[in-house]
Amino acid sequence: MAGHNKWSKIKHRKAAVEKKKTKLWSKISRAIMVAARNGGGDPASNLSLRYAIDEARYANMPRDTIERAIKKGTGEGDTSSFETIRYEGYGPGGSALIIDALTDNRTRTINDVRLAFTDAGGNVGASGCVAYMFHARGTIVITSTAPGAPLTEDRAMELGLDAGAIDVRPLGTDEDDRPVFLVLTSVEGFESAKKSLEAAGVSIREARLSMEPETRVTLSGESAETFNALVDALEDLDDVQNVYTNADTAGDPSGESDA
Repeated sequence: MAGHNKWSKIKHRKAAVEKKKTKLWSKISRAIMVAARNGGGDPASNLSLRYAIDEARYANMPRDTIERAIKKGTGEGDTSSFETIRYEGYGPGGSALIIDALTDNRTRTINDVRLAFTDAGGNVGASGCVAYMFHARGTIVITSTAPGAPLTEDRAMELGLDAGAIDVRPLGTDEDDRPVFLVLTSVEGFESAKKSLEAAGVSIREARLSMEPETRVTLSGESAETFNALVDALEDLDDVQNVYTNADTAGDPSGESDA
């Protein structure tokens, strides 16, 4: 999902965490089913499935839920109509967004995505209209394993560099007030970095292949509010798996004021 202000949202809107978790599990289950359908049910030989299972594990999805999704993908459920689609568009204040979806109905999905953009005064563009502003990266969100033992910025940087990271960025704090950091890797170094960070004993909150912008724009005031509403509307769509953007909102702890 979009990382522009996710961690501050979780901290200040704890009442919505359970709802967001349920929706996240649903999206990950769909990704597992499609990965298993396309490449088989063995994560040792299906890299996409292994990534999806890892994502489920970091989201604390129950093992039996993961196993049911794999079984559905390999024949005990019909996922044959799902396909992956990427949309690109322009939002408020010069923001650019990339939206990845898994859908069994292209018309429904594009109509829903287009409506979200229209309501925010933006528009869906042609394929490639903003993709050139982004690079494929591995993104790993880490924190300490216990609230009483915070992960310092120096330690996060040391662990990230030891893991082969391109960059390490602060993302504010989580719901337990633990400092959270984003570790950026190359696509090729993503898997080895995850293993290195896990071996170091930190808690991985998220890990996925992502799209990171070359440069960022900072939004404030009405533009920031409209942009946040747009991202929320997109992420609420069942067909949308991930939203990537080049925008930060003023006061965002992920800030460079960060994904």
